Amino acid sequence: MKLTIKPEKGFGKIEVELDDEVAGEIKGLSERYGVPVERVVDMALAGEFKKPSGELEELGRKVRELEERAWKLEKEYSSLRFKAYGLSEDNKILAIELSGLIAENSQLRRFLGMKPERNLELRKLISYYLQG
Repeated sequence: MKLTIKPEKGFGKIEVELDDEVAGEIKGLSERYGVPVERVVDMALAGEFKKPSGELEELGRKVRELEERAWKLEKEYSSLRFKAYGLSEDNKILAIELSGLIAENSQLRRFLGMKPERNLELRKLISYYLQG
C-alpha cells in the first residue's frame, strides 16, 4: 500500500510504502469501525487512538447486570400488573352490585314511606370504580 501525505497549502508531499501487514491492519480497523481508510491513517498519524482500558469491560459488565435486573423487575411488575387488573375488575363488579343494592334499598324505603337517603360519598365511590 502506498501512502501519500500532502500538505494543505504549498508544495511537497511525502510518499511512504507500507508493508502488507500494516496495510492489512489499517484496512481491518477501517472495516471494523466503519470508517474510511484515510480517517484511520489520519488518526494514527495524529495519535488519536485511545488505548483500551479495563473501564470499557467494566461498563459492559455493568450494562449486562442492569439489563438482567431490568428483566427481573419486568417479570415482577407484569405479575403485579395482572393482579391489579384482576382486583380492578373485582372492584367494578362489587361497585355494580353495591349500586344495585342501593337502588333496591331506595325502592324499599319509598315503599315503606320512609325518607330516601342520598349518600353522595358512596355514589362518588361507585362512579370512581365504574370508570376505572
